[in-house]
Amino acid sequence: MLKLIPLGGLGEIGLNMMAVEYGDTIFVIDAGLMFPEAHMLGVDYVIPDMDYLRQNRGRVSGIVLTHAHEDHIGALPFLLKEINVPVFGTPFTLGIVRHKLEEHELLAVASLHEVLPRERLKIGPFEVEFIRVNHSVVDGVGLAIRTPVGMVVHTGDFKMSQTVVEGMLTDVNRFAQCGEEGVLALLSDSTNVEKEGHTISAQEIGAELSRITDAATGRIIVALFASNIARIQQIVNIAKARGRKIVVNGRSIEVSVAIARDLGYLDIPPGMEIDIDELNSYPDDEIIMVTTGSQGEPMSALARMSAGTHKQIKIHQEDTVILSSKFIPGNEKAIANIINNLYRRGADVVYEKISNIHVSGHAFREELKMMINLTKPRFFMPVHGEYRHLVLHKRLAREVGIPDENLILAQNGQIIELDEKGFRIRDSICSGRVLIDGKGIGDVGRSVLKERRLLSEEGLVVVNMAFDEETGIVVYGPDIVSRGFVFETETGYLLQDAQCVVLEIVEDVAPDVPNRVNRIRSRIQTALRQYFFYTIGRRPVILPFLVEI
Repeated sequence: MLKLIPLGGLGEIGLNMMAVEYGDTIFVIDAGLMFPEAHMLGVDYVIPDMDYLRQNRGRVSGIVLTHAHEDHIGALPFLLKEINVPVFGTPFTLGIVRHKLEEHELLAVASLHEVLPRERLKIGPFEVEFIRVNHSVVDGVGLAIRTPVGMVVHTGDFKMSQTVVEGMLTDVNRFAQCGEEGVLALLSDSTNVEKEGHTISAQEIGAELSRITDAATGRIIVALFASNIARIQQIVNIAKARGRKIVVNGRSIEVSVAIARDLGYLDIPPGMEIDIDELNSYPDDEIIMVTTGSQGEPMSALARMSAGTHKQIKIHQEDTVILSSKFIPGNEKAIANIINNLYRRGADVVYEKISNIHVSGHAFREELKMMINLTKPRFFMPVHGEYRHLVLHKRLAREVGIPDENLILAQNGQIIELDEKGFRIRDSICSGRVLIDGKGIGDVGRSVLKERRLLSEEGLVVVNMAFDEETGIVVYGPDIVSRGFVFETETGYLLQDAQCVVLEIVEDVAPDVPNRVNRIRSRIQTALRQYFFYTIGRRPVILPFLVEI
């Protein structure tokens, strides 16, 4: 039977990765990451647990990428470090991947293969066809996977909007042809299943951006996702029509723009784009800047502008700042801080809550229904979304006419076995999340996060002491230092009294007691924990450093 094994992306936003297996061949669809949740203190990002792929490395034959967003390609360098197999994707997707692999010093050994929409590739018993889809990044594709038991269609991230950059429309005809050929199973994006109707058109966003530009008397600064090339093209067109110059600032957006221009996906007329060093050579009302930071990223260009720390761009009184993206859940506070700081510096700020300046890249309910009707699958499996999204998408498929017994509601790690006779969900394989902190991969676990949380909430108290090895007499200390616990100049008596607590313990443990230092260390931890909770109601982390000399 055909096996579908989601390793990430089901019951969560991000971490999209699925293994497709038949016989001795496995290929992987996407390798995404997610950004850390609030309790993951100090963590840079999160990737899926790839243990199943490691255990079957000899059977993994390729990686197929649907588009260039981080939640679909961000974990690719970590996967290629473990299993170096061919990677297949569209030109823009692989352009972003090349830059990412170069940063990880993997580009020289990676095997990257460009595939265009409607082209097919062979991976063992599989034939995979790329089908163009419209999304908030150019060159996105869905997949028609022909297997020995039938065709499986994977939509990738998609929407059905018909007013977008030329050549980037969802190929509804090809999906319909797949439906006529016969689709065994449809795996469909569930992100926006809660939204009724259809996504709004890119033309409406363009009209609103034009209106804001016409009303602005100073510079216009537009912050958006670096990969949103279609939106950048709209801004370029608006600037061209009004005789404004374009400035692109921000490392990630500069990379995306360069790749898109090289591939012909972005057209900026000669002489229209100026360098940031030329900014002060033009009047404010002739400038439109495109930058990063729409999600409140602390080191982004917009964040530095709002804080007044950007070396080359200072916010002016008449500036209009447009955040042309959706507020991703969890980023609201950081974005609000940037907006407040921009207002403090005299700028006018336009964002999604007060103006219609963003359109989602994911299909709404009527578009999701259309995809089901186009492909006419026998089995339906919702993917890419939190658990409620998967449940609601399953119900939507039932409304469209898919029988309840043909609806597959799966979770990460479950093995879905499928053929023309039916499906079954087998026991789960090892799956989960791996935390990346600096160069450490997976070395930050639940216990480390708990310790970080305690340190952040309660602080730290360090006790330093030295004993004479022969006599057991204290020759140094107790020296008590705190961090993030109390303001020592005002509550120093707490630490002085804590020294007395420590000395009482030392006097109570005779010099001839076996394993004396370890006994003292253990009793200090317990006694100080009780003392601080009794006196100040806090439970700092206690670290006794005791040595014999």
